[in-house]
Amino acid sequence: MTKVITYGTYDLLHQGHLNLLRRAKELGDYLIVGVTSDSFDRGRGKLNVRNNVLERVEAVKATGYADEVIIEDYLGQKIDDIQKYDVDIFAIGSDWMGKFDYLNEYCKVVYLPRTEGISSTMLRAESQTSYRIGIVGSGRIAHRFVPESKVVNGAEVTAVMNPDKEKAEAFAQMHGLTAYTDYDQFLQNVDLVYVASPHLTHYDYTKRALLADKHVLCEIPFMLSKEEVLELYRLADERNLVLMEASKTAYCPAFGHIVTLVKSGIIGDVVDVKASLSKMVPPPTRELDAEQAGGAMTEHAPLTLLAIIKLLGIDWRDVDFHSRMENGVDIYTKGVMNYPHATASFTLGIGVKTEGNLVISGTKGYIYVPAPWWLTDFFEVRYEDQTKNKKYFYSYDGEGLRYEIQEWLSIIVNERRSCYKLRRRESVAIAEIIGKYRNHENVTEI
Repeated sequence: MTKVITYGTYDLLHQGHLNLLRRAKELGDYLIVGVTSDSFDRGRGKLNVRNNVLERVEAVKATGYADEVIIEDYLGQKIDDIQKYDVDIFAIGSDWMGKFDYLNEYCKVVYLPRTEGISSTMLRAESQTSYRIGIVGSGRIAHRFVPESKVVNGAEVTAVMNPDKEKAEAFAQMHGLTAYTDYDQFLQNVDLVYVASPHLTHYDYTKRALLADKHVLCEIPFMLSKEEVLELYRLADERNLVLMEASKTAYCPAFGHIVTLVKSGIIGDVVDVKASLSKMVPPPTRELDAEQAGGAMTEHAPLTLLAIIKLLGIDWRDVDFHSRMENGVDIYTKGVMNYPHATASFTLGIGVKTEGNLVISGTKGYIYVPAPWWLTDFFEVRYEDQTKNKKYFYSYDGEGLRYEIQEWLSIIVNERRSCYKLRRRESVAIAEIIGKYRNHENVTEI
């Protein structure tokens, strides 16, 4: 039996793809198709808002040409796959002529004629919708958002809104935007809204944007109670809009791979998750102001809770909090969560320093993610037998905001309402736990 392998992104599957797959199939008896993962595409500078890897895999399967579909996830994988699957022929489009001659050492390389006059790039350009994005707020994260948006196809930040005229105009001048102090006027001149305002204003700004029929991406902490999140999701559904939590860690490639590995059972059953995060902040600052919902819990819990809930689920039984308080603000909080078959803990600080790592313990081994784990670009799977340990390295591009922007626009373009990387019920659970803390439920001061 002659085995053939080919690779591609297969974004916006078109006749050119079909022709290439048919020709590759005709070269042998068994065709393996490698579909590039979202993270691998990002690493090669592609940050599009169309089909994700799962959709692209299904599209390739639907052609009927592929006998087997695999995911291409890292540089150098082609050599590994050729040897692993005992491949006889490597086939690729003629636009790559000469680029894969090095594979002749492992199998026969065939360059197939490409279909002229059509490509995913052309189709994307023809169908690309450009969205005018308006930013609510002009703080640190907003300054990072503007340059990050420039690497995402279809994203164009055009406006900023801040009730403080001086701050709005200074931000607008720095980034070449239009400044607004009136929120209603701002909403009339943008297509999408990114809420990066102080915590206590998230709910009002988000609700008003949804009522103005705008898709919304809201910074963490998303909302400060379960009730607020549920209300806003219902409103978004009623108006057929996308409302998404801007948790950049949830959408970065390495964190997604951690979740996938854990779910696959690589370390057995997960019994414990420990996540910590701290950032020392000198006064005076919003983070230390009780009147602005400051504190370690509201600042950092959305990320540590993300890790716990993505790995252990939303069916936790109880949670206890232990806090060190200063001037009405928790400068340190440790939370302990119990699940039916696991435990979890999170340690947060804005006036106390912690390690800032993530440890996921299982019945077969554990995963260690060094600080700062929320900006994950490296982690290690460790076992009792250290010869079996494996290290994983990923690219974490820029400030990481590009990943959430790309996901937000992709959901809008493809007319979905939510994303598996951070499901709505998970955002609800995170807000519920933060709400319990703010209501002083099971909180012990130390």
